Amino acid sequence: MSFFDDDFYSPKVSKPIKKLIARRGTRKLGPRRRWSTLQISVVSSVCSAAVGIVLFSWITGAGGHIEGTARAGSGMETKNQGALSGDPFERIIDVSDQVSPSVVSVVNRQKKDDKTVDAGLGSGIIFRKEEGRALILTNAHVIEGANAVQVVLNNNARKISATVVGKDHTTDIAVLSVEDDNLPEAAVLGDSSKLRRGEMVLAIGNALGLGDSLSYGIISKTLQVVPVSLNGDGTYDWEAEVIQTDAAINEGNSGGALVNLQGQVIGVNSMKIADVGVEGIGFAIPINQAMKIANEIIQEGRVIRAYMGVYTIDLNNEYAPITEEQRKSLKLPSSVKDGVIVMEASGPSEAGGLELNDVIVKLDNEEIASTLDLRKYLYEHKKVGDTILVSYYREGKGMTTEVKLTDRPQE
Repeated sequence: MSFFDDDFYSPKVSKPIKKLIARRGTRKLGPRRRWSTLQISVVSSVCSAAVGIVLFSWITGAGGHIEGTARAGSGMETKNQGALSGDPFERIIDVSDQVSPSVVSVVNRQKKDDKTVDAGLGSGIIFRKEEGRALILTNAHVIEGANAVQVVLNNNARKISATVVGKDHTTDIAVLSVEDDNLPEAAVLGDSSKLRRGEMVLAIGNALGLGDSLSYGIISKTLQVVPVSLNGDGTYDWEAEVIQTDAAINEGNSGGALVNLQGQVIGVNSMKIADVGVEGIGFAIPINQAMKIANEIIQEGRVIRAYMGVYTIDLNNEYAPITEEQRKSLKLPSSVKDGVIVMEASGPSEAGGLELNDVIVKLDNEEIASTLDLRKYLYEHKKVGDTILVSYYREGKGMTTEVKLTDRPQE
């Protein structure tokens, strides 16, 4: 059956409805003068023009009101905000001129054959200036494996050596530092918790290494959960909570700014879905979340999370299922359907007595069905120094142990 087969959708009017329409159309209310085609055309044109003028005035007036309200409530001054136009297309130009200088290109340089070469390009956002330095927000994957990092201003006037303050692989956030030698002003940060679906946004960054690039679209979804494989093995072991947008996001945009029409950065462009038949699905890390991580990186040099010391695989994983023979070797009771299999226990877990092929089913009496569940429970509910109760099966026998969580060993 075709998608628009009559069984699914039909433009035909059923006979009872036709009769009803006919009756309404022939109801006589007295003598009636018919208008000529020319009269109808003139009246329609006048009405359309009037409606267009009213709508345009309302849109531009509402845009100006919204922009003024955002400024009054934010307590933050942005340069050129007084010049932002009520016309949404003029506002795109104004906001681009305002924010673009604060968005830089980031060059990942690596050693190859005894030479240091450009190995990757991305973007970054100048978000703070203090003590003679400018701090730049970017993605951790932009600087992954770098031996040196350089920052290029959006007008290609200068290339500056940058220091990596720290990075967090889990949230894909990194902070760079450069000497503040007459650099552009820091971008103004917005509040990503106040985003609305359909709000117009701009994506600014170093798309495809072409330098200062701009695209625009809307917020398709204020919060989208995207599964992530942190170690690249194809097994999803984390969930990124991101903003979805249809503004064009391409290679090189990573680490760049997603900006609202008030000239405020509300997200860090991070990734897109690139597949046949897929268009306009890009993602940005909400700025509130990004800054929480960035501030901890600035203070500690990294993000400190509770560490249990287990490498696990899921008992049930549709992408990497274990074999029936492997399942039988675990000697689990038939009632146990979900959990994580310990492939390696070190540090805290080894001290707590966990071993290879133990199957963890609960942490603090909270059911654990996957490695993702285990990691989220640790990161969201525990801190370094806490003790966690682990319920597990070994050779078919249910057991418990306590594990004292530590800080993750540094590489």
